[in-house]
Amino acid sequence: MGHFINEDFALEGKKARQLYHDYASQLPIIDFHCHLSPAMIAEDYHFQDLGEAWLAGDHYKWRAMRTHGVNEDYCTGEKSYREKFQKWAETVPYTLGNPLYHWTHLELARYFGIFDLLSPANAGMIFDMASAMLTGEDMGTRGLLQMMKVEVVGTTDDPVDSLEHHKALKNFSIKIRPTFRPDNAIKTEVPDEFNAYITRLEQVSGKTINNLDTLVEVLDERHAYFDSMGCRASDHGLSKMYYVADFASKAPKAFDKLRSGKALDVEENEAYCTYMMYELCKMNHKRGWVQQFHLGAIRNNNTRIFRNVGLDTGHDSIGNNQDSYRMSRFLDLLDNEDKLAKSILYNLNPADNEMFITMVGNFQDGSVAGKMQYGAAWWFLDQKAGMEKHLKDLSVLGLLSHFVGMVTDSRSFLSYPRHEYFRRIVCNYIGGEVEKGLIPNDDSLLKELIERVSYRNAAEYFGF
Repeated sequence: MGHFINEDFALEGKKARQLYHDYASQLPIIDFHCHLSPAMIAEDYHFQDLGEAWLAGDHYKWRAMRTHGVNEDYCTGEKSYREKFQKWAETVPYTLGNPLYHWTHLELARYFGIFDLLSPANAGMIFDMASAMLTGEDMGTRGLLQMMKVEVVGTTDDPVDSLEHHKALKNFSIKIRPTFRPDNAIKTEVPDEFNAYITRLEQVSGKTINNLDTLVEVLDERHAYFDSMGCRASDHGLSKMYYVADFASKAPKAFDKLRSGKALDVEENEAYCTYMMYELCKMNHKRGWVQQFHLGAIRNNNTRIFRNVGLDTGHDSIGNNQDSYRMSRFLDLLDNEDKLAKSILYNLNPADNEMFITMVGNFQDGSVAGKMQYGAAWWFLDQKAGMEKHLKDLSVLGLLSHFVGMVTDSRSFLSYPRHEYFRRIVCNYIGGEVEKGLIPNDDSLLKELIERVSYRNAAEYFGF
């Protein structure tokens, strides 16, 4: 019996195999949205072992481990990485059918040349072998990126960030580009935390922010600074798209209320968030950036664990609070003022696929191919079934050929085989459609499609 991860993994037919091996497999990677640490790239950080590289910050794995009955001490707790890795190895055989099983073995194969199925019995051997390799001079964070032929990395950065590490990486062979993520400026739930963030903006700008106009002015200055540092995209993590018609008159009072330490009611929050998103989107248009909206997560559902272990620990879920009317009105507002930048809308609830795709189609204006994008299957949908539904829905209701493709959305330097995973699924889907007679078996057409979705569309769209 051959290896589980073999050259034809996830490629079910002859055409799928041809498309992947001939057109997709050797293309470089543009990862325009991730959460990698620019500091770790700047210092070419070397992980102490496979446990640190794989398990530090990986809420996907922690979530699976908890489901398998693993104590929190082995997830976010103080146990050694060898002990944590052993618990992960005990969990892996129970992840059959979950993308974690595929990702785990793709990563072992591509970074370490290990094709054995991870199990409790071989965990120690695999841990020692991979950890020894990670000590190699070319296996720091930079080498891991180069190994996977990564061409561009779009990090996620707060407006208050100095971007000093991006400066240090100016001459690195891979483009490490910042992404402007101003979410903290619209997080109003806890006034004390909001005001603490405004203080940080005051410190970095040297200005006193005592009214809404000054806040917008400071954010625009930071936006311009990011632009000077090669930033070409913003990102906005929102539970939903905001819109209320009278936001301009209500937002200044809402800001003043927040600055006085008082919480906003629902209407005040809607007005303030609409105003801020409107101003931020105008900045994106002014500087020719791509704006990304990650919509639909319900975060920190388990408040007990949130109090104990904090953010981004695997206690978020899919929401169902998308309002198509608000989305339509907000995008229409920007379009009517000729202030709608190139936009990618990521949807977390597959029930909303068709709504999102038809919504972005309303605001294509012929100025740029694929100006409005339905973003890649994201987070919980970043798996075979989710990607296949995404591809099918986009094919039917949009133009798949203009899709800008995959992102890792990851904090792990070992996550780049996810691009291979995506490309195999794309080739398998298209190859299957060819074999059904629904897409012509024309190599020139197919080559163009596969290369565009895998690489070229992203390169052209962002202009990195």
